[in-house]
Amino acid sequence: MEKIKVKNITDALPSILHFPVKEFYIDYDKETDVLYISFERPQEATDTDILEEGILVRYRGKKVVGVTILNASKWEKKSNREEK
Repeated sequence: MEKIKVKNITDALPSILHFPVKEFYIDYDKETDVLYISFERPQEATDTDILEEGILVRYRGKKVVGVTILNASKWEKKSNREEK
C-alpha cells in the first residue's frame, strides 16, 4: 500500500469543505485515470453535461448526483505548474 501523504489531504480540505453535500464518495481508477465523485450511492444518473477538459457533471433530473473527471492526473500536473 502506498504511504499516505497527509499534506495532500490537508491541501484538498478547503475544496472538500465547499462541496454541495455533506456526504460523498470518491473513487479513482488509476488504470484508466478517471476520478469519480458521487454525491449519492448509487449515482444512477439520467443525464450528463460535458464541461471543458473532460469533466462530466452527472444529473438525475435536475439534481447533480456526481462528477466524473477524465485524465484526472493531468489536473495534478496543471495545478503544480500554476503554483510555480
